[in-house]
Amino acid sequence: MMNFGLFMVLSSLVMFFCGVWSFTFYHKHLLNALLSLEFMMLGVFWMLILQMSNVGNEVYLGLFFLTLAVCEGALGLSLLVLVVRSHGNDYFKSFNLVEC
Repeated sequence: MMNFGLFMVLSSLVMFFCGVWSFTFYHKHLLNALLSLEFMMLGVFWMLILQMSNVGNEVYLGLFFLTLAVCEGALGLSLLVLVVRSHGNDYFKSFNLVEC
């Protein structure tokens, strides 16, 4: 029988590597890239919380990390809205740095 803590750590590693896999193979759209980055951050956050629960009751580092992840997500969504308004879609191949 597997230990519950080991199962939780393995599930967070699977979440992280699924995010890396989806970022690698589904990178045609900006929205897919942002969602996979958020999924990777969720896996890292879960692993951080699991490790901090083993050390003690230190939740401030986890809250700080979660705050940074939320700010990163909000910035990504605002860039997505800006790109869709200016280019009409979110394909990476439609971005041209020469026209900017």
